[in-house]
Amino acid sequence: MFRIKYQYILYFNFLLLLSLDINAKQAVVSESASEKPPLQLASSYQKNIVIKDYWVSEKLDGVRGYWTGKALFTRSGNLLSPPEWFIENWPKTAMDGELWSERGQFEKISGCVRRKYSDGECWKNLKLMVFDLPNQPGSFTLRLPLIKQLVQESESAYLAMIPQKKIANHTDLYALLDNVVKQNGEGLMLHLAKAHYQPGRSNNVLKLKKYQDAEAIVIAHMPGKGKYQGQLGAIKVRTTEGIIFKIGSGFSDLQRQQPPKIGNVITYKYIGKTKRGVPRFASFLRIKNPH
Repeated sequence: MFRIKYQYILYFNFLLLLSLDINAKQAVVSESASEKPPLQLASSYQKNIVIKDYWVSEKLDGVRGYWTGKALFTRSGNLLSPPEWFIENWPKTAMDGELWSERGQFEKISGCVRRKYSDGECWKNLKLMVFDLPNQPGSFTLRLPLIKQLVQESESAYLAMIPQKKIANHTDLYALLDNVVKQNGEGLMLHLAKAHYQPGRSNNVLKLKKYQDAEAIVIAHMPGKGKYQGQLGAIKVRTTEGIIFKIGSGFSDLQRQQPPKIGNVITYKYIGKTKRGVPRFASFLRIKNPH
């Protein structure tokens, strides 16, 4: 009789622990099903600004990461699944940053962080490069030492602060941009020093790149000729405005063998537009994040 009661108690405890585990997972899932994080989004660079009023940093070509203090989300609000050791000792404070490893590795970074089931090995090359604290009051200048303090106190090898600097004038700004681009960087970000964190599209944060970029849907593949015989020559795309044009540059050899699929949304860069609105000197950059 005692043995039966003991087994019943063990079974009851098992069900209790299972219920707690399910509830915990449901809490995370419900959080992941919430709306997009209230992120501050950058506007395009404006030449009439006073450069001295801004902090300047490199624009990293990674995946936007929003840490709530408990979980890590993409810009679109999708829950990521980093290994436990990756987020160990991270502060219980909301942080806005970029999951990044090095320049020119966007596809590897994106493929790693969006993989639901993996051994976590690829995360060892990544860091959350923090550039702001969404819930902290005060100006951007006042938030910077708080970022530094949080990163240092965490002692995490997977948490870092994006270096910020002051630039004297537009000439120095463009010199810095040239240097970043030469090293395969994407561009620069400018944060207004006196600004508070403002969710949504904001002029408090500006992005500066040598090229403009935009998105379009792949609607057809064009066969290659000459050295690209039997491979992709170009893709035909349609913009959100309904403009249809071809993109034939920017593809790696592998991408010409395994091109973006019809229906994929891709990001391309260009320099200005024609009178008809067709992007000039368009070049493929990447397949847009599926989320």
